[in-house]
Amino acid sequence: MTTPFPFTAVVGQDDLRLALLLNAVSPAVGGVLVRGEKGTAKSTAVRALSALMPEVPVVPGCRFSCDPGAPDPACPDGPHEAGAGTERPARMVELPVGASEDRLVGALDIERALSEGVKAFEPGLLADAHRGILYVDEVNLLHDHLVDLLLDAAAMGASYVEREGVSVRHAARFLLVGTMNPEEGELRPQLLDRFGLTVEVAASREPDQRVEVVRRRLAYDDDPAGFAARWADEEAAVRARIVAARELLPSVRLGDGALRQIAATCAAFEVDGMRADIVMARTATALAAWAGRTDVLAEDVRQAALLALPHRRRRNPFDAPGLDEDKLDQTLEEFSGEGEGDEDPDPDGPGGGGGQPPSEGPQADGGSGARPEADEGGEPQASGAGPGEQSAVRAAEPFRTKVLSVPGIGEGAAGRRSRARTEHGRTTGARRPRGALTKLHLAATVQAAAPHQRARGRSGRGLVVRRDDLRQAVREGREGNLVLFVVDASGSMAARQRMSAVKGAVLSLLLDAYQRRDKVGLVTFRGSAADVALPPTSSVDAAAARLESLPTGGRTPLAAGLLKAHEVLRVERLRDPARRALVVVVTDGRATGGPEPVALAGRAARLFAAEGVASVVVDCESGPVRLGLAGQLAGELGGTAVTLDELRAESIAGLVRDVQGGSKRRAA
Repeated sequence: MTTPFPFTAVVGQDDLRLALLLNAVSPAVGGVLVRGEKGTAKSTAVRALSALMPEVPVVPGCRFSCDPGAPDPACPDGPHEAGAGTERPARMVELPVGASEDRLVGALDIERALSEGVKAFEPGLLADAHRGILYVDEVNLLHDHLVDLLLDAAAMGASYVEREGVSVRHAARFLLVGTMNPEEGELRPQLLDRFGLTVEVAASREPDQRVEVVRRRLAYDDDPAGFAARWADEEAAVRARIVAARELLPSVRLGDGALRQIAATCAAFEVDGMRADIVMARTATALAAWAGRTDVLAEDVRQAALLALPHRRRRNPFDAPGLDEDKLDQTLEEFSGEGEGDEDPDPDGPGGGGGQPPSEGPQADGGSGARPEADEGGEPQASGAGPGEQSAVRAAEPFRTKVLSVPGIGEGAAGRRSRARTEHGRTTGARRPRGALTKLHLAATVQAAAPHQRARGRSGRGLVVRRDDLRQAVREGREGNLVLFVVDASGSMAARQRMSAVKGAVLSLLLDAYQRRDKVGLVTFRGSAADVALPPTSSVDAAAARLESLPTGGRTPLAAGLLKAHEVLRVERLRDPARRALVVVVTDGRATGGPEPVALAGRAARLFAAEGVASVVVDCESGPVRLGLAGQLAGELGGTAVTLDELRAESIAGLVRDVQGGSKRRAA
């Protein structure tokens, strides 16, 4: 077994380590979401936490980790009699992003269930994680149907597996920990709210601290066991402190004053629902227990707010998570002194240190857990405008759009845009299973087995079912697509009012892509070339940031923009061949860059038509005299053209029909 990197040897990341430790003290806090750039020890810290967790008493032989003091009466391995059990280390179970539904919740043997009436159940990862840690790396990339199952289990504390009337239930209470890189996309709001706490992590910019990170990592890689042994005393001390805090936790008193501060803070920051209040109360209580106190102080409430509220204040995917600390301090001050236990303790006494992670030993860093500097909510920083170009302008207010879909039926990743054959949706037919059976088509299975009952010697009421009789349900749902924006940033688009409207329209489509679980990409063209401003990604907020800082000016190399987009699609097909593309070209249709620009743009557009790529041209031409060049471009692409005004929800109703009609014309 691989020796994990010691938790106390992690350099810096104070907020991350504190949030994990608070959940170890009180699992009722609800887990941790760790957001940050790659290479910041997110996964290392989470995996190291399991070694600090106290051992768990379990019923011997129970695959579902029942507590011998209070066994689950509905346990599939039960019933168990209350009594003495055995202890084992707390488990940390990792949920892979590409895991199947059966791997997560477990699998029923449908053949035995139909023919023998036996609930033969193989537990999944939720059963393994019961009373332990469930860790999801890159949680923002988890498929929607797995997210739904995870949400249900986290909310109910139990997992249900139901297949055609056969049901198995088992307890599934776990500490949910997820890590993610925001550049790869955001989480659904429902799952985001399920995480009790969130922390933002970033690599330190202090050379001395970075040196210490490298030194410790190299020492660990050279001799993992020896490195861990050098930190054994610190690990044991933290483990003992967790046990002591757990024992003290029931005695911690949450006074009316602290409770009013919690309620006032949540109201002041306009968080949705009541979960934030409950999580803050549990976190503040855990902070007091971690500090060895029995009273919750104002400093505990403040720290709890910094951990529990930032991710609950996002109103759309382009809002940066964060908290106005001046407003927080003002709210706490306004409601201070209304309850007992509000005086600060002696910082050198046993009551101090509620918000501090464990010491790192003699070479501790100097406050590396500080949040990275960011301009939250400020004006976007435009790139410097060179000769012949204008600086970036702000986007107009986004508006609601209706769906743009790719015609036909695909088989891409689950989403909410275009029709596709998926694991979830309405049943449209049946087929023989390819591999493990996941969705039984009962009528087709019975129909396949019925003609063979006499030959199989059926004598009783039960149906004699064999593996060859089983039929998999074929279902139709929705898929996510790659929406590739090709944006004209040339001088002909440089009028500030027009460019502001263009950016507002693209921003609106980006919001729609976020809601429909698409990948997005951004190609811009101006001057003499085209650039991939953002390679295909699930992070629509990254696309919005690149769009916001886009300057304009120069000639219009339309052909270069289309060819660059074609190259992006070619590469993306190799990476993700099942995901279909929708190309959205935002331009007035003019082509002025390079030799024979109009003819070259036409040839480039016909490449998309020849490959059947769905496309829409957003016509940005304005003024009393219009040349209709965007419409001609749409014809070359085999797609459709719409004006900026037609992109609004009340005007876009016929657009899907137009896109599909263009596809049918190409097919004809």
